[in-house]
Amino acid sequence: MKAITRVLMATGLMVTATAASAHVGHDAGTGFTSGLLHPMQGLDHLLAMAAIGFWSVRQSATLKNSTPLFVIGGMVVGAGIAWGGLSLPGVETGIALSVLLAGILIATMAKLPTAVGGSLVAAFMVFHGFAHGAEMPAGAALVAYLAGFSIATVALTCVGRGLGALMLKTDSRVGRTLGGVVAAVGAFLVAG
Repeated sequence: MKAITRVLMATGLMVTATAASAHVGHDAGTGFTSGLLHPMQGLDHLLAMAAIGFWSVRQSATLKNSTPLFVIGGMVVGAGIAWGGLSLPGVETGIALSVLLAGILIATMAKLPTAVGGSLVAAFMVFHGFAHGAEMPAGAALVAYLAGFSIATVALTCVGRGLGALMLKTDSRVGRTLGGVVAAVGAFLVAG
C-alpha cells in the first residue's frame, strides 16, 4: 500500500470519528479506561492532538522532540485547573481554535521558534486538559484517569507525527491540503 493511501485512510478514520459525545460526560468505565477513551471520543480532540504531532515533524529538532512534553504539560495544567475547582472561560472555543490554528500551521508549513511553538502547543492543550479534567467520571481514581488520558494523548500525537513523517516523503501539496481540511473542520467547530 502506498504511503499516501495509508495517510488518506488514517485521516479518513480520524475525520469520521464521532463528535457527539465529545463533551457530555462519560460513563465508559472509570479511572484508566475512561481516561484512555476520552480523547478518542471527540473529533476536536483527535484532530488537535494528531495535527500538533503532524505539524511538529517539520519543526526544529528541539521543538519536534519536546512536543509530547508540551502536550502533556498543557493537558496536566488544564486538568489541574478543573480539578482545583477553578473556571476556564471559553473552553469549547479554545478547543475549536486549537484545531483551526493547528490546521493553519500545517497548511502554511509554518516553522516557529521552539519557545513560541512550545508555548502555543501547551496553551492549546490547557483547554483540552480542562475538558478532560472537568469530565472525569464520579468515583474515578484521579491518577488512573490522568494516566489514561495522558497515554491516549501521546499516542494520538505520535500518530500525527507518523503521518507527518510519511508526508515528508510525498508532495507537499498533500500535506498542505490536509492542513486546509483540518483548518476547515476547526472553523466549522468555532462557528459552532
